[in-house]
Amino acid sequence: MPRSSSTAPHRRAAVHREVQGADLAAAGGLQRELTYDGLRAAEAIGNKGGRCPAVAAATAADVRTAYLEGRSIAALARDHGVSRDAIRTAVADLLPEHTTEEDALTPELPVALDMPGKVADYLRTTEVEPVERAALDQGVAVRRGQGYTLRVSAVLAVHRQLLARCQPLDGGHGVPTVPAQRKARREYENRVSAFTP
Repeated sequence: MPRSSSTAPHRRAAVHREVQGADLAAAGGLQRELTYDGLRAAEAIGNKGGRCPAVAAATAADVRTAYLEGRSIAALARDHGVSRDAIRTAVADLLPEHTTEEDALTPELPVALDMPGKVADYLRTTEVEPVERAALDQGVAVRRGQGYTLRVSAVLAVHRQLLARCQPLDGGHGVPTVPAQRKARREYENRVSAFTP
C-alpha cells in the first residue's frame, strides 16, 4: 500500500530544520571564532576590554586622596556624580576589608586535638622543642577504655611539628614497626590533616 502523500511534507520540513540547525551551529562557531580573534587583537594593542570606569583616571587620584582624608564614600559619590559602587571600585585597595596576604598576619588560634596515648607516650620520651614540651605538659589526659588520649591545645603549626617528630612510629630506617603505634600515629595525622587548609 503506498504511503499517503500527507506525511511527505512533514519529512521534508524535518530535514529542512536539521539543515538549518547545522547551518546555525556552523555560523555560531564562526561568530565565536571571530569574536575571540577580535578580543586577542584588541589585547595585543593594549586594550583591556570591558566597560570604562565611571571615575575617570584623572579624578581617581583626587577621589583616593579625599577618601584617605576622611571623606565618606557617599559624599564623594555626590560630589563626582557617580554611584557609591563606582567610588568603592576606585578606592577598593584602601577599604578596610581589603587585605593583601602580607597584611593578613592574624595570629593563629590554638586548636584542641586529641592525641592518642601511644603517640603522647612516645613524644614524652623524645627530645622536643620547648613550645612542644609545654603543649604536651599542659595537655589533659582523657581516659578511653584501656588507654587514654591527651587533649592538646596548641596552634596548628605545633601540632604539625609534633606529628613530624612521631614519624618513627611508622617504622622504617631499621626501626621495628608496632602496628598499634603506627595506627595511633595515623589517627593523630588524620586529626591534624582535618584542620589543615
